[in-house]
Amino acid sequence: MKKVFTIAALALAITVQANAQSLWDSLFGSNTDAAATATTITDILSSLGGQTVYSAPVSLNGTYSYAGSAVSISKSDGNTVSNLAGSAVASTLEGKVDQTLAKIGIQPGTMAVTFNSTDNTFVWTIAGIPLPGTYKVGDLEKTVTLTFGKNMQFFSLTGNLESSLTGAKLLFPANRTAAFLKKVAAKLGEKSSTVSGIAKLADGYDNFKVGFKLTK
Repeated sequence: MKKVFTIAALALAITVQANAQSLWDSLFGSNTDAAATATTITDILSSLGGQTVYSAPVSLNGTYSYAGSAVSISKSDGNTVSNLAGSAVASTLEGKVDQTLAKIGIQPGTMAVTFNSTDNTFVWTIAGIPLPGTYKVGDLEKTVTLTFGKNMQFFSLTGNLESSLTGAKLLFPANRTAAFLKKVAAKLGEKSSTVSGIAKLADGYDNFKVGFKLTK
């Protein structure tokens, strides 16, 4: 199924690029920007091998299950590492983060987040322990701020919100993610020092973000 989907998606991207103007004109008239639309659709279909970042905004609502860690790294010039070598580095770092999280009991099946868009509240549940709070989405639904309640000393996280093929990714500065995980470790009765090294995994990169892949 994945191969069929990938081939179909690539074919669609090629078709969009080659015939965007005529297709767009026939559907919506000649005054719209087909080139921009084609670029957006092509961006959405790029990097289908698990690295997809959609241009469409994320509408957080409902329950998401934790599916693994997510890592984003940037070069010293600020550009996101998106080539094959950079993807390999990010994948390797995700593996190391996964191993670290597993040591404190965080792995697929043990963590979930439920967002309620009606009142912008959430409940982050880890190993059966509920951690409620409020959230705010900004910048065209590309960023998110999570503010936990009193039981987490009103700890807050602000980071990037990205779409994926199966749900969403929440990515935060590594030092903030490590601080959050230290609090979580304490709640779970684990040593907080276990997660201290997460912020140091990508020495040499100016912008290292660590977060969570969520499947809806």
